[in-house]
Amino acid sequence: MRKIFVILTLIFFSQSFTQAQTTRWRATVQVENGQLPFGLEIQKKSKNTFDVYVLNATERFKTDKATLSGDSITIPISLFDAELVAKMTDKTLTGVYRKNKGRKSFFQVPFNAKLGYLDRFRTNKMAILGNVQGKWATNFTNPTSQKVSFAVGTFQQKGNVVTGSFLTTTGDYRYMDGNMVGDSLFMSTFDGSHAFLLRAKVEGDKITGKFQDGVFGYKIFEAKRDAKAALPDVKKITYLKEGYDKLDFTFLNEKGEKISLSDDRFKGKVVVVQVLGSWCPNCMDETNYLAPFYKKNKAKGFEVIGLAYEKTLDKDFFVTKMNLLRSRFGVEYPLLQAGINSSESASESLPMLNKIIGFPTSIIIDKKGKIRETHAGFSGPGTGKYYTEWVAEFESLIDKLLKE
Repeated sequence: MRKIFVILTLIFFSQSFTQAQTTRWRATVQVENGQLPFGLEIQKKSKNTFDVYVLNATERFKTDKATLSGDSITIPISLFDAELVAKMTDKTLTGVYRKNKGRKSFFQVPFNAKLGYLDRFRTNKMAILGNVQGKWATNFTNPTSQKVSFAVGTFQQKGNVVTGSFLTTTGDYRYMDGNMVGDSLFMSTFDGSHAFLLRAKVEGDKITGKFQDGVFGYKIFEAKRDAKAALPDVKKITYLKEGYDKLDFTFLNEKGEKISLSDDRFKGKVVVVQVLGSWCPNCMDETNYLAPFYKKNKAKGFEVIGLAYEKTLDKDFFVTKMNLLRSRFGVEYPLLQAGINSSESASESLPMLNKIIGFPTSIIIDKKGKIRETHAGFSGPGTGKYYTEWVAEFESLIDKLLKE
């Protein structure tokens, strides 16, 4: 009798959930300093398959196709070697977040979700005792090494809801999302790669607390309100060394063919060299912009070359990742295997440049083969007006170079 009851329960569950419409969930993954919340949207596509979106502020990041087997759902995020696996009821998900599955650096931590997504953090209707709208000069301090890194925080606040990001010379922190709870600010973002959690106290024009940078490890967070806060000029960080007059390289594409910047395909054209890695969410934001821009402008004499620096030099791994990029973003320009995912590897592979400090980095070359601009990092759509300004400046420059 018990066996029959269990079978009937599973059948009822499977039918009730797969017949459900779009649902939103408040999800969490366990990190070193607590639970990191984010949103999930789950849409039924067939009896045992679902479209799943990770929700951070205005972003709906689509995962790979999710599948239901018995009472367990698997939500893959293949681009970032990650997945969410959980036992599912009609109102809860209980399982794990796995990263780098099948590799030496593999880890997993608890993942949970409950049906219904209102406040990202539990506000308990507390009075709002702080306003963080605006720009903040921010220092992140590693408590072990005492190394300090600078960023510009940019926040928008409506009631108790706070969204925004942090701008750095190596890329932004994408879509941060959270709440003011009394005099405390709580923000987070999760996309399968990034796992950020901010817990801080607001005292007038000062914010102090802890910033969880990944599942393990944290930094001390200190910020001061500063309408003039700004990064160093990201266009002056990377440049040609003395004695060199142009950029040049030769790497292999997915088919093992040698592709060189000096090939006839690129001569007399405006070329953007994109230094990227499929593991890098900021690089994916940039790719999401460059892929359609390339399609629109390639007939005008515009080219893009992607130099991929991946977690391994294994060719099959490279091919798999590039196929994911092409299918997800519609990339039609060459993607080349250039090295390992470190700034040191990128710098060594392009010895005519002084340095590559991070991913992505873009290099804009005119029709005569001269570098006209470099840009370290990328301020993506999560940064609001900074992304809009970048798009306008980039398109204006490309248009100018195409007309020369």
